[in-house]
Amino acid sequence: MDKPVIYQLLPRLFGNTSRHCVPDGTIEQNGCGKLADITPAVLTSLKDMGVTHVWYTGVIRHATQTDYSAHGIPRNNPHVVKGKAGSPYAIVDYYDIDPDLAVDVDNRQLEFDALVERTHRAGLKVILDFVPNHVAREYHSIARPDGVRDLGDGDNPGMFFAHDNNFYYLTGQAFCPTMGCGDYHEFPAKATGNDCYSASPGANDWYETVKLNYGIDPWNGSRHFAPLPDTWHKMLHIMCYWASRGVDGLRCDMAHMVPVEFWHWAIGEVKAQYPHLLFIAEIYDVALYDSYINYGGFDYLYDKVTLYDTLVGVARHDWSTQSLPGCWQTVNAWRRHMLHFMENHDEVRLASRHLLGDPFAGRAAMVVSATIDTCPVMVYNGQELGECGDEAEGYRGADGRTTIFDYWSMHTVAQWLSGDNLTAPHPLRDYYKRLLRLSGSEPAISSGEMFDLMYVNSHLTRQYAYLRHHGHELLLIVANFADHDADVMVTIPPHAFDYLGLKSGNYRCDELLHGVHSTFALIPDHALLVPVAAHDAVVWKFFVK
Repeated sequence: MDKPVIYQLLPRLFGNTSRHCVPDGTIEQNGCGKLADITPAVLTSLKDMGVTHVWYTGVIRHATQTDYSAHGIPRNNPHVVKGKAGSPYAIVDYYDIDPDLAVDVDNRQLEFDALVERTHRAGLKVILDFVPNHVAREYHSIARPDGVRDLGDGDNPGMFFAHDNNFYYLTGQAFCPTMGCGDYHEFPAKATGNDCYSASPGANDWYETVKLNYGIDPWNGSRHFAPLPDTWHKMLHIMCYWASRGVDGLRCDMAHMVPVEFWHWAIGEVKAQYPHLLFIAEIYDVALYDSYINYGGFDYLYDKVTLYDTLVGVARHDWSTQSLPGCWQTVNAWRRHMLHFMENHDEVRLASRHLLGDPFAGRAAMVVSATIDTCPVMVYNGQELGECGDEAEGYRGADGRTTIFDYWSMHTVAQWLSGDNLTAPHPLRDYYKRLLRLSGSEPAISSGEMFDLMYVNSHLTRQYAYLRHHGHELLLIVANFADHDADVMVTIPPHAFDYLGLKSGNYRCDELLHGVHSTFALIPDHALLVPVAAHDAVVWKFFVK
């Protein structure tokens, strides 16, 4: 399989071309993107940019303040919904499609099926969110298949923990969050999704969610996995249901908050029926990486706390680039299983004043993220257009993130979708196109070896240099994190020549990001002079036959 290049797309925002959104606005005031807005032309453009997979975020029906009761959809109490639109991670029905995204609400399931078909027809694969750790407070499935029992059906609410309860019940206590709950009533209160075992979660807790019980008693940590807990069977059915609908992968939210024993069993069961299905884990604990890959069965894990955090430190806080080799060294045993990114719905936008303040200032970090290894790389919708996320949209303030809680639009995306802009030149998007294409197609990046050059280039503190090699192809990649152009002196040690089977000599080479050509002398311990623009990178391809 070629190196996956994933595009995270939030349909609610992506297709909304409104230019006059008001903070905390309703769907009538601000509009909402639809699945139908993801047209064949849009998908073809993503494919042309080098994308292989589209992660559709917020598609499964979640709690919202918008009233769809006229369509037979239960209305949600606004006191347990964050924002007018609601969080995509507070699922109210695992088997349903978000009605916000449908042109015809009553045919929302068919509109989703049509999107999957369009995506596949464009040569792209579909990734969907699976939220296994928690559900919305008012979870109730109206779309579950016949014979499927709902979550909570059969629970004993008189027990805090019971083997086959789907939820944890705080017996004898009413739900009473610190900010109040208005006319919302829940008795007994259920434990909150972020492992808050209190009937009074705070405003910073995931108070709008409830924790699912996978057979662990939180009071003493004891594990009760035999026989298999009821929650395991119900969640397996949900995963197989979406796989049967044509989904090619599941991005599993907060996967490390669910026991690895469940993943070992469930991923094995799913892949026995759907061997092609990808499993991606949102995970933030390096100590769990080995078990979630080699025992749990995940294909890819978020590389957040190593590479992403370090690249932000280098780009934003002037950390030395000598800190970057430690990233791949930390995850060396699992490098091909990492998922790299510089943006997603949880992180501050590169172009935001809270991070770099300039979309072009993120190029060096993005090149390293995309080319340092064979593992997948991900782009968040609007990143390639310089979306800054600096508005105060409503529930979430001006924090440099694009809201997932509100009805809003992304101005750069709205402009790109208008008129003939899908195919018009765009300097940043064109840069991303060149980068993502070579990331996914150059054998030295998609399947080759990496040789870090920093240990013999200790003078480099604002530039990062490394080699990628495959067969007769050698790439020299130099990223410049400085705010000025640099003539970078890069030494290649004798060990690199021995390890990669290189010979000294003069080599014709092409620069793959900027389209220039040159000749370099490759000589052990001889410094190459490599010019690199500020906040940019070069990818020199040597033909070493």
